[in-house]
Amino acid sequence: MNIHSQARELAGWLADAALPLWRQKGFDDASGGFVETIDMQGEPTRANRRSRVQPRQVYCFAEAGRRGWPGDWRTVAEAGLAYFDRVYRRPSGFYAALADADGQVIDPSFDLYNQAFALLAFAYLAEVFPERRGEMADRSNDLRRKLEVHCKHPIAGFEEDNPPRLPLGSNPHMHLFEACLASETVEGFDKVAWANLADEIAHLAMDHFIDTETGGLREFFDHEWAPFPGEKGRVVEPGHQFEWAWLLLRWAERRGSAEAIVKARQLFEIGEEHGICPKRDVAIMTLLDDFSVADPVARLWPQTEWLKAAIRFAALTEGEERQRYLASATRAAAALERFLQTPIRGLWRDKQQADGAFVEEPAPASSFYHIVCAIYELEDCLKRV
Repeated sequence: MNIHSQARELAGWLADAALPLWRQKGFDDASGGFVETIDMQGEPTRANRRSRVQPRQVYCFAEAGRRGWPGDWRTVAEAGLAYFDRVYRRPSGFYAALADADGQVIDPSFDLYNQAFALLAFAYLAEVFPERRGEMADRSNDLRRKLEVHCKHPIAGFEEDNPPRLPLGSNPHMHLFEACLASETVEGFDKVAWANLADEIAHLAMDHFIDTETGGLREFFDHEWAPFPGEKGRVVEPGHQFEWAWLLLRWAERRGSAEAIVKARQLFEIGEEHGICPKRDVAIMTLLDDFSVADPVARLWPQTEWLKAAIRFAALTEGEERQRYLASATRAAAALERFLQTPIRGLWRDKQQADGAFVEEPAPASSFYHIVCAIYELEDCLKRV
C-alpha cells in the first residue's frame, strides 16, 4: 500500500469511527469531562483521570472542528476545558495531576507537563472560538508568567517544581515547545513572548538535551543540564527522537535554522536505525545512550511520532531523499495501523510485547492526541509533496 492510500484510510478511520466513538463514549455527559479509557467492548471505564487527558482531548476535538469534521465537537471542546478548570485548577493557578472518575482530586501535585497541555488547549480553543480569543490569550499569558515565577531554571528552561527536584526532564519541555509553536501563531496572543520561549527551548534542546557526540536525545538531567548520573541519565526514547525531530523541523522552517535541521536529521536517523524492531517493524520504547535496546515493548504513540517526522522530512526534501522519507512514512503508517486493529473500530491497542502480542487492556484516551496530530500532519505534508 502506498502512503496516499494509507492517508485516506487513516482519515476515514478518524472521521467515521474514532471521533464519533470518542465523542459519544469518551465524554462523560454527567460530569462534563473526558474519560481516561474505553474498554474493548466500546464502553467507558471508571479509571482515575489524569489531568493531561482533558486538554489533550480538547485539542483533538477543537482541531477536528477546525478541519471541518461535521460531528458535535463544540460541546465537548468547551465542556472539557470547563471540567479541567473546575476539577484540576488549584488556587495557585496551576493544574493538579490526577482525579478520580467522580472529579475528586487524588494527586494535587505540580507537573510542568500538565501545564504545557493547558497552554496547548488555550491556543487551539482560541482558533476555533474567536469570541474567546481574548480570554484564551490572557489565560495563556497568565499561566506562562506563573510558570516563570514558580520554576524558571537559572540557565534555561524550567525546574521540575519549586523547591527544585531532580532529575530535570526534557519531555515536559518538548510539550511546552509544542505549545509555544502553537501559541506564537494565534492572532491576539503575545507572539514575541511565545517566540522567545520557543527559541529558548530549541536552543536548550540543541545545546543540552541532544548529545554532542552521538546526536541522541537524553531524557534526564542534573541541575546543570548535564546527563543525570547512573542508568537514568542514559535513557533515550525512539519516540522522542522522532517527536523532537518533528518539532525542531517546524521551528527551523519558521526561523531559517540550518543547525536545527541537521540536529533533527540526526535524531530521526538514530530513531529509525536503532529504535525500530527489525522483526516487528515498530518503534520500541527505550534505548540506552549506546543505542542498545533497554525496553523492546512497542507503544502506539512512538509510531505516530515516527510518521509525523518522516512525512515532514519528505515535504522538506526532494528527489531520492524524499523517496527515502516517504518509504519510512509508509512503514510508520503501517506500524500505526496495526495498533488500530480492534474489535470495535475507532479504538486502539496501546502496547505490543516483544513477541508481537498486544496487551489486552482498555484503550487510553491520552493516545488520541498523538493519533489526531499524526493523521492531520500526514494530510498536510502530502499536499506539500
